[in-house]
Amino acid sequence: MSVAIIMGSISDKPRLQGAVEVLEKLGIEFEMRALSAHRTPDKCVEYVRDAEQRGIKVFITAAGLAAHLPGVVAAHTRRPVIGLPIAAGPLNGQDALLSIVQMPPGIPVATVGIDNSRNAAILAAEIIAVSDSKVDEKLVGLRRAQTEKVIKTDAELQKELQG
Repeated sequence: MSVAIIMGSISDKPRLQGAVEVLEKLGIEFEMRALSAHRTPDKCVEYVRDAEQRGIKVFITAAGLAAHLPGVVAAHTRRPVIGLPIAAGPLNGQDALLSIVQMPPGIPVATVGIDNSRNAAILAAEIIAVSDSKVDEKLVGLRRAQTEKVIKTDAELQKELQG
């Protein structure tokens, strides 16, 4: 099972590093492409339509400004699509967020926060974990590690404040 990460522009790649790290940590295979809904529409649609045959279970789509990429992908697949708004342009990603989250009825796109590729990857993993117990176990471990980190940093804070 794998995830397809599609960015609207290669300039978005650094903002996807968090997603790459999460997917690698969880042992989830992924593909990554730079395909534009506007500049390479035919290639984008072709890639999405062939994805199921390649074993793609979830799409993470990163786009800024008008952010049509997540909707275009969702229009051409029945696989879950997660939209990742990218902070760009004069509105710093607010336009992308609204564009992605306001999909028309019947063509949903799950949407995470601006530049929050880690959450996009975790959401993709949670979708895959519904039918993959190995990924589910790794997610349990990830959550446990997050909890332990917060407990540890709180203990350090309390010690600092007392001493």
